[in-house]
Order: sequence, then C-alpha cells, then structure tokens
Amino acid sequence: MEKLDLEDIQGIIVYGYGKLAAARYLLLQITDRSAGHDWLSSLVDRITSAARNPSVTGQSTCLNLALTASGLTRLGLAAPTLDQFADEFQEGMTFTPHRQRILGDQGESAPEYWQWGGTTTPRIDLLLMLYAIDESTLEQFYQTLVDEFVSHGIQEVKRLDTQRLPDRKEHFGFRDDISDPIIAGTERTGTPENTINAGEFILGYRNGYGQYTNRPLISPDHDPEQLLPIDSASGLKDLGRNGSYLVFRQLHQDVRAFWQFLDQQSRGAQGEPQPQTRLKLAAQMVGRWTSGAPLVATPQQDNADLAEKNDFLYHASDPQGLKCPFGAHIRRVNPRDALEPNPGSAETLNTTNRHRILRRGRTYGQPLAGSMQPEDMLNAEAASNPDLERGIHFICFNANISRQFEFIQHTWVNNPKFDGLYNDDDPLIGDRGQNQTHGVSHFTVQAAPVRKCIAGLPRFVQVRGGSYFFMPGIKAIRFLSQLI
Repeated sequence: MEKLDLEDIQGIIVYGYGKLAAARYLLLQITDRSAGHDWLSSLVDRITSAARNPSVTGQSTCLNLALTASGLTRLGLAAPTLDQFADEFQEGMTFTPHRQRILGDQGESAPEYWQWGGTTTPRIDLLLMLYAIDESTLEQFYQTLVDEFVSHGIQEVKRLDTQRLPDRKEHFGFRDDISDPIIAGTERTGTPENTINAGEFILGYRNGYGQYTNRPLISPDHDPEQLLPIDSASGLKDLGRNGSYLVFRQLHQDVRAFWQFLDQQSRGAQGEPQPQTRLKLAAQMVGRWTSGAPLVATPQQDNADLAEKNDFLYHASDPQGLKCPFGAHIRRVNPRDALEPNPGSAETLNTTNRHRILRRGRTYGQPLAGSMQPEDMLNAEAASNPDLERGIHFICFNANISRQFEFIQHTWVNNPKFDGLYNDDDPLIGDRGQNQTHGVSHFTVQAAPVRKCIAGLPRFVQVRGGSYFFMPGIKAIRFLSQLI
C-alpha cells in the first residue's frame, strides 16, 4: 500500500470535518494577478492539511482552497501546463450542449438559469471552503478572511451558506452520508469491498487499474524554488500530486413535490392516505429507510439499529430486486456487485469501484418541517416556506471526472435503461430527460408475481449552479503563489 503524503493533501479530501457543524463556501474572482499571488502566499500556511484529523485535534476552524481553469490562468499558469489537466476541467461544466445533456442540465436546470457558474453569470476563479465549530466562530473566521482577500483584489462573487439538519439527514428526510468509500492508506478502516485505491481520488497514486492518472508535470527549470515533488518516473516536477478534482453542484430539492407525489401514488382504493405505504414507496425510491437502514437488510419495515449498515452486496442478498428495486437511488449510484455481465463476482465489484466518488457536500436552507417527518412536510400548517431555497451543496472528489462523476451521472443516474430497466431514470435525482419514451419517466418496483410501475415522475431536484475545480496539494498552492 502506498504511503500518502498527508502533510501535502488538503484535509477536506480525507476528512468530512463532521464535528465542525458550520460551513460556508466562497466563490471568488481574481482581479489583480500580483495582489492575488501575495494573498495566496499569505494564506497557504493556514490551509488545513490531512496530517491531523480535526475531529481528534479539536480544531475550531478549517480552511481549504480550490481553483477553476480560469483561476489557474489568472494566476499565470502557462497554457502548455494547463493543457495537461483533464479536458473536463479545462472546458468546464457548461462548455458544450453534449456535457449539459450527459449531466442532465436541461429545462429549468439549464446553465442559463443558474445562480452561479452558468453561461450568464460572473466568472469563478477560486473556491474558498470555510468550516467552524459553530456559526459565531464561522462568522468571525469569515470576516477575517474577507478583509484580507478584498484588500488583495479578490472579489466575492457568491457566498454559499450551509445548514446542518438533525440526525445527518438531507431535506427529503433520509439519513445521508453513510456509504462513502474509504481511501486506502488513511486511518479510516472498513470492509475490503468499500476500500478504494487512493489514486481513484488523489493524483500521484495508483488507481484501481494499478496506473497513475494523468496529471500536469513541468520541467524542473520552471520550479526554481524546488517547491514541487518530483515524479520519479519522468524526473519532472509534479504539479498535480496530492491534488484532486472537485465537482461542485448546488442542487435545489422540491421537498413538498416529492412527498405530495408519493402521497398521491400510495393512496388507497377510496382515496384515503396510507402513511406506511407512502413511507415504504419513498424508501424503495431511495433504497434506504429514513433512518438509513438499507432495504436489502430490512425490506418490510424500518430498523434504526441498522442505520449505519453498509457492509452488504446486492447479488447474493437481492438478485431480483425484490427487496431493493433495481432503480433505487442508492443501487444506481453504487451498484456494488449487481451489474452484468458477471453479477456477484469480484470482477464486477472492482469495475463498480472504479467509478466511485468521495462526497463532501452539505445541506443548505431551512427544512420544510423542523421535525423532518413526512406527515409534517405534507401538512401546510406544520410546514414552513415550501418555496424557500433548500437542498444540497453537492461536492465530490475524484481523480478522473469523466470516468467517475460524469459516468455516474450519465450511465447510472440519468440512463432510462439502467440494469435492464426500460424507461426509468433515478427516481430521486434523475433529470427526466429526452431519453424517456414520450418524455415520461417511470419507477419500477420489482415484485412477484407482478411488478408495479409508477409513471409520470416530476423532477424533484434542480441544478442552481456548478463548476469543476482543482484542489491542489499544499506545495502546489505555494508554487502557484510564486508564479511570475
């Protein structure tokens, strides 16, 4: 197992900063190159590395930084070096109609309607990620930083606040952040099936193919201060080592529409509400109960004792999808060992694991109902501000945007023919795109003797903004701060 240079890896890649309840994301623009270098130089020693786990050390704040392709250009990175970064990163999330189609950025989610990162919004150069033990500490931390970057010609384009919901839930009411993979070589341990080579997420290490993902390498002559690590194979300086590609998408959740749709689909013969049937249908769409318990372990009723259970495979326990439907959200974004041509095999599991991502996002906005209970979300008197912006700041890390994040979106989430289905995209986050027959999306519940097919799913999640970033190693940040 390769030893990770944790001192050089930014901390958010390895840790979720779970004990730091408050977070804020700043989208910034560089207006003065020289002053931007000075600011970056003053900031680099305060960037949080992965050498110390904040949950153990008790840090009250953490700080991380990432850049877009335009940000690297603004800092003066030469075009031949920038050309060595991934095409997806260079082009950006909205570069072509093709990319918009595979990501599902259509209709109300089209980039021309985005609040940031879109085709009609200001340029984004930098992402500054702030974490703190509480809101008051976060605000003090922010004020210190904003005073500094404004004085160095850095302009705040957008401030994105977060709000943690109770019991690690997301706005639809389901416990989240359960099945993230483990990076091999870190202090976190788990099952071999869920432990992934570091090179799938961090550049400069071997990936699932036993190879090194392409990354930007430069001549030693261009690093006179000897700041960057050396690529032993080529003798060149490695600008990409210990960095990762960060995908950021602001996803608005229409919580009321989600539960209203489920309520209508689950009513009895006389039109009477059936709360337990409604809840089960919701769990079948997600693949877990609201507590987090997976359907493959407890298909008929919730069991909070299994809320953190993640050591399961699909082929042995549920090959026909009778417990957890084939099209359920968690079965689509991580099919584990279930897919053809050799379901149940180590080969299939390894193939799936080459498409995994590390999620590090957080929820934002007030919950529709403070109790997070479906009955209250449906009750107009108990619910508050149904039209308020609420959702997830989806953030993930991967070493290969095309093979990981974009593959998941196109081939698993938005594919109506996923795993033998016919007209079903992801029931939770699918784009309800043009690939569906007659433009109507379905959700199929496998059952014996007759399966159930629910038609006409509306889109429950809309994109409000997004961009591709590169999160450099800390040595690379220092190098970028000294570009001429």
